[in-house]
Amino acid sequence: MNRFFLGILFFLFSVSATIGQEATPLSLKMCMDYAINHNVSIKNSKIDVLIQQAQNNQTLSAAYPHVNGKVEVDDFLNPTAQFVDGKFFGFPGTVQKFAFSLNYASAASVSASQLIFDGSVFVAVKARNTIMELARQNGAVSEENIRYNIYKAYNALVIAYRQFGIVKSSLTYARSLEHDVIVTHQTGFAEKIDEERTSVQVNNLASDSIRIANLLTVSEQMLKYQIGMDINATIILTDTVLEQRKEDAFSLLNMDKNYDRVPEYNLLKTALKLNEFNLERYKLSAIPTVAAFGAMGYNYGSNKFGDVFKFNDYAFNSTIGLQITVPIFNGFMRANQITEAKLNIEKTNNNIDFLKQSLDFQSAVSKTNLKNSIIQVQSQRRNMDLANDVLDLAQKKYKAGVGSNLEVTQAQTDLLRAQNNYFSALLDIINAEADLKKALGLLKN
Repeated sequence: MNRFFLGILFFLFSVSATIGQEATPLSLKMCMDYAINHNVSIKNSKIDVLIQQAQNNQTLSAAYPHVNGKVEVDDFLNPTAQFVDGKFFGFPGTVQKFAFSLNYASAASVSASQLIFDGSVFVAVKARNTIMELARQNGAVSEENIRYNIYKAYNALVIAYRQFGIVKSSLTYARSLEHDVIVTHQTGFAEKIDEERTSVQVNNLASDSIRIANLLTVSEQMLKYQIGMDINATIILTDTVLEQRKEDAFSLLNMDKNYDRVPEYNLLKTALKLNEFNLERYKLSAIPTVAAFGAMGYNYGSNKFGDVFKFNDYAFNSTIGLQITVPIFNGFMRANQITEAKLNIEKTNNNIDFLKQSLDFQSAVSKTNLKNSIIQVQSQRRNMDLANDVLDLAQKKYKAGVGSNLEVTQAQTDLLRAQNNYFSALLDIINAEADLKKALGLLKN
């Protein structure tokens, strides 16, 4: 018993030391809002949106003019020779070689090109807003999953605190009863078995207190981990009125489904649009691409290296043109790309239908679980009230000398069991409520 008592004292000392720190009050909404700015998954999803924006700008750059400049100086150490029939120079039957290039040459030029039409670029420009929407919806899915986990973790922690408070109160009363039984036994009005039976209950309650206290620490750290808060920070939960869950749950039972509220559904719908853009891109790849180009510059050549830097004799040159590239045959690649794109569209449509079925199923199951949990809470609440009345009566009989401590011990055990069943039913309501809100796309509210 001393070991358990020391364990409780150690825990209470730790709690009192923590209370000395400045505590942060946290409601359920505050936890979710905090996670939006501090949870690593959500922060990375926001970065992914910025990365996608940069990638879109890279794609869009293909539609803008491209301008390049070039400066070149050449030293022909061994100029390329040209071979001519010797008969033109009076040496029939021979081949004469000549190097027509000078020793040094230089040139400076500016070239520009403008894409006029390319099916792939055209579709990419059209799809860029949809791609951005897909990135944002990926972030919305991550955010919803974080909200779902926080919702369950926060309320489970509230219940754990309530249970811990009840166990501590029961332990305090059990210790008082143990003291009375010890005194009564010493005066000869109680048996040794009564004292030992009371001590067993005290030990069990002390053990439960330590176990729940440790679980509280882990559960609280889990909540802070999920919202991105330092696990050593001190927090105070403010949304602790769990009994209101029953009233809130009734409104959910009558809520109509709307797939457009569900982030996963919107994500698939956007993915379908992108697959359709992909199909359009492959179809347009059969159309010729058109691009305009132009270049201008100056060039010069000399046998003396120093003359290269005398710019008076440089000759100006320029050219413009229009390039049309006509795809003729690419080994049936385009046909297979179109087939793949059509199959991806069909697959995405199948996934959308399956998601609808899954959401309908999850909604139906969650509503059933929620109804059952509400009934259980009502039933366990009555049992808890009855068990409390029985304990009160047993305590009065014991104090009046017409009852035994066995009745009190048994009544207290029954009350603890009823309280645990009640809080377990409340936790079932919370879990079913979270599941239903997720299926209905209401977690962001």
